[in-house]
Amino acid sequence: MKISELQAKDVVNIADGRKLGQIYDLELDLRQGTIRALVVPGESKWFGFVSSGQEWVIPWRQIVKIGSDVILVRLDGRERDPYYAQLPQES
Repeated sequence: MKISELQAKDVVNIADGRKLGQIYDLELDLRQGTIRALVVPGESKWFGFVSSGQEWVIPWRQIVKIGSDVILVRLDGRERDPYYAQLPQES
């Protein structure tokens, strides 16, 4: 799958049914050659040009399913903290 294909999909939080937006960046682990997190911009405030300044940092482990037109994730709200993706994986 290409990055451009991921960017074309809507990201939806299955915990509350909310559409978060579309991916605009990825966090990579270059040593392991893996994607650490997806980054989705914050909500637009003025005709789509000004965002709230906060973004969703969605750790790869929070992805439930990547479908043909949507990416389903399970988020609890902490993902707006850019350091959340660095937390150890829960067992």
